[in-house]
Amino acid sequence: MATTDRQATTLALAHALSAAERGLAVIPLSRTKLPALRSPHRDDPEPRPCHGECGRLGHGVYDASTDPARIRELFAAAPWATGYGIACGLPPHHLIGVDLDTKTGTDSSTALRELALRHLFTIPDTVVVLTPSGGRHLWLTGPADVAVPNSAGRLAPGIDIRGAGGYLVGPGSRTDHGAYTTAPGTAHLAPAACPPALLRLLLPPPRPVHPATHPSAGDHGQGLVQFVLAAHEGQRNTRLFWAACRAYENGIGPALVAPLVDAALNTGLTEREARATIASAARMTGHRP
Repeated sequence: MATTDRQATTLALAHALSAAERGLAVIPLSRTKLPALRSPHRDDPEPRPCHGECGRLGHGVYDASTDPARIRELFAAAPWATGYGIACGLPPHHLIGVDLDTKTGTDSSTALRELALRHLFTIPDTVVVLTPSGGRHLWLTGPADVAVPNSAGRLAPGIDIRGAGGYLVGPGSRTDHGAYTTAPGTAHLAPAACPPALLRLLLPPPRPVHPATHPSAGDHGQGLVQFVLAAHEGQRNTRLFWAACRAYENGIGPALVAPLVDAALNTGLTEREARATIASAARMTGHRP
């Protein structure tokens, strides 16, 4: 290995360990910004979904850890790594990354400002990472009971979201195009809470639903109840949170608590989980649970 690559790997490991001390789970990345370790199942004749249950390394973001010994093991297995990725959506920060790209003809910063004006939110002071191409990554945190999905350009052209199952390239990483650095004046900050109005934009919109029959729901409430009933495993809390936010915003939150709890129970959540998520939605929309 060239001396410069060895130095880059040593620096990447040091930055990764520092991030882990802040509670951020990390994985080694190659110069292409991809996970440095290849999947152990790549040559399987019939690969099956595996998130690390097999006990081997190479499962991308599912390898992410805050344990120094584990991180050293990951980097030892990938001595060509020159950067590190920070897993989003994991406790304690439940990180959400807002990636403002600089593609030709795209002004993502202006697009974000227009969204903020239209939906009445302000981006708080938070960690900002500068990319080699001139883009920016804004670090925000989300509620523990909500899984923000990854998306590319859904909010606006040039704005990508890194949520559950995604990762951000950490500051101090080196890639084929240059280094990622923390913007001046933001390195000492903790990731700020995602504004509620922006968080609602990041959650998936409801799909068309069939009418419900719950007598206390009303037409709009029936649709929200059905939206929760259609949830699959992995999206139950997110759908319930989204529906409860819409209910409180439309003034039917208190009346819809019982129908939403019933719907959540039907999807497999416990009553305690359902009521906690609805209470969180009430607080996020400025209402008393």
